[in-house]
Amino acid sequence: MTDSRITGLYRLGVAERIAELQRLGWLSDIDAELLHQGRHVLLPACADRMIENVIGVFAMPLAIAPNFVVNGRDYIVPMVVEEPSIVAATSNAARMARATGGFTSHASESLLVGQIHVCDVNDVAAALGRITAARDELLSLCNAVHPRLARRGGGVRDIELHRIELPRGVDVIAVHLLADTCDAMGANLVNTICEAVAPRLAALCDGNIALRILSNLADRALVTSRVRYALDDLASGKFDAATVRDRIVMASDIATVDAHRAATHNKGIMNGIDPLAIATGNDWRAIEAGAHAFAASTGRYRPLATWSADDNGDLIGTLTMPLKVGTVGGNLDANPGASFGLRVTGVTAARELAELMAAVGLAQNFAALRALATSGIQRGHMKLHARSVASSAKVPDELFDDVVSELVESGDIKVWKAAEILADKQSQTVAEAQAGTAAGKVILLGEHAVVYGKHALALPIADAVAVDLSASVSDSTISIPAWGVRRKISAEDDTSIGAVIALIQDELGIADSRYSIRVHSRLPRAMGLGSSAAFAVAITRAFNTELALGLDDVKINAVAFECEKLAHGTPSGIDNTIATFGEPMLFRNAGSLEFETLKLAEAPPIIVACSSRPGLTREQVAGVRERYMRCSVHYDAIFDEIDSLSQAGAEALARCDYAALGMHMNMCHGLLHAIEVSTAELDSMVAIARAAGAVGAKVTGGGGGGSVVALCPESPGKVSRAFRAAGFETITLV
Repeated sequence: MTDSRITGLYRLGVAERIAELQRLGWLSDIDAELLHQGRHVLLPACADRMIENVIGVFAMPLAIAPNFVVNGRDYIVPMVVEEPSIVAATSNAARMARATGGFTSHASESLLVGQIHVCDVNDVAAALGRITAARDELLSLCNAVHPRLARRGGGVRDIELHRIELPRGVDVIAVHLLADTCDAMGANLVNTICEAVAPRLAALCDGNIALRILSNLADRALVTSRVRYALDDLASGKFDAATVRDRIVMASDIATVDAHRAATHNKGIMNGIDPLAIATGNDWRAIEAGAHAFAASTGRYRPLATWSADDNGDLIGTLTMPLKVGTVGGNLDANPGASFGLRVTGVTAARELAELMAAVGLAQNFAALRALATSGIQRGHMKLHARSVASSAKVPDELFDDVVSELVESGDIKVWKAAEILADKQSQTVAEAQAGTAAGKVILLGEHAVVYGKHALALPIADAVAVDLSASVSDSTISIPAWGVRRKISAEDDTSIGAVIALIQDELGIADSRYSIRVHSRLPRAMGLGSSAAFAVAITRAFNTELALGLDDVKINAVAFECEKLAHGTPSGIDNTIATFGEPMLFRNAGSLEFETLKLAEAPPIIVACSSRPGLTREQVAGVRERYMRCSVHYDAIFDEIDSLSQAGAEALARCDYAALGMHMNMCHGLLHAIEVSTAELDSMVAIARAAGAVGAKVTGGGGGGSVVALCPESPGKVSRAFRAAGFETITLV
């Protein structure tokens, strides 16, 4: 069975999280691909068939809460929610509960109540008698409405009668149809049954029908979830375990007698339940209505979950609430997001989903109460809020955590403050890292064809990677904050980074030396922007400066080329060459490296945008090689055409003829699509750029993910904003 205990998920990037969940078996290859391409969400065309007047689709973050064990089974929980701290708190509460076996949830029955209100009845008692006598007839009538439901083991199970006195002293008969809707939430099923049986009830009562519709107070679909937290696990910071337990119990007791507190207490529960309901396509509004109606059903609004200490001193939590959810029917099939969410949970029936949902609500309730009992709710919330603010300020990955920490410490969590801290940090980084620098690269024309001896046109991303290093008396270490890398380097280090450093030191004759290496990168990793080559060049230059080795750029380039072979198998050499020389160039490797640097009258108006998925050059080059071997004649023709575009593009770039260059870029993207290195997401990004005014846009680098480059002589700001509005980060060339 797949283990839901996942550590460090929050430290990974989006694509890395997807890859990790795929590796662990929680995501199928197909679902991982859907996430990478953004195809798991509801598209406007589908939305237009669901409701009226559709103009788009509104998105919220989809996250994963790992660590859950419910009724002895592991789950990861999809949550659609925009409020910071909820996912982290829920995940932590689930992790803590694992020590005592997790959550135990039980749903005794799952019936939905359909209500038919009959008014204008002259003799209520006689009418009630006639309905009772006709019970079997009415049940048959009800179950004839949806015969397939009855064949699946569902249908109307019983009929309840209630005499209601209205404020003006008028009596109304409320007929409750108790329906088992199987794995469907069942609103439409029950509404149809109510409408079908209403005329017969009106005739039996000699009255008129006032209302015929389901009730969202699903008090015949109650779910109870329980959890035990070991006393020894409750301590937090300066607060000992017993104090934390007693404060949680006190908060629970207050909620039982104070409706104002109970409302907030229950809102915390719904902070867990609603995101899971949304992620699985369930009617969270109906769930909310039923939950709060049930909380007030005794005549006083009460908490849905209560907490107490048992004889061993452990903390016991119990939640009981109505949860009528569905796993089939309705809009679930029409909404890819809902289908995806259900697959992620792994549930096989509606009752199982309800039991999981109750456990998630109880976990979130515990997390909120524990925070209130210790550091206060704002501490964790504000730290996560600071992350949102830092994102809004476009803080790059390598400085993100540092900026967030200083933002929280400042107490002024505002976008302008994050921008101010970022500016200071970037100034410090430039001042600190002078030992070795290298450029990144953007290929305007020539991807993949350049591997086969054709020309490629590329531009540098200036000072993209900078390295400072110092001799170490103990272990060699590498730190690359932007890539989440912080570790020792050993002789047995077979990772790509460790292997590259070992190769560089061997090439330079310093294999036994120990250094602390810190790399500052504004290039994301594996985005087709030459990060590996820039890494190799910058580190080689740093050693050259530190040890006064006297290497020239030709030698540095040769060392970096060997590193590229290690990283990519059969590289063309363009990445390391532009990383070393940092000049616009028309490049070719026809047995030896040839490049012509281009002197440009102005910096071309280029915008680079990164997709949500890394592009692994080695894999893409190998894939093209395999397809080339199967169909070399056609691939040679494509590569010849790309070669012509690259040479013509260099001439257009030199004379600042951006209309011609843009046309060449668009044609090249079509050819790259033909050799299968573009993706649906990259095609979508190209379309976004062109729609925003780019005269040319295409995949750049190896493809399969990575980045796109857009030429924007008239509207660079508009194109950049369009990318960011669609959720894609942009990178400037200078």
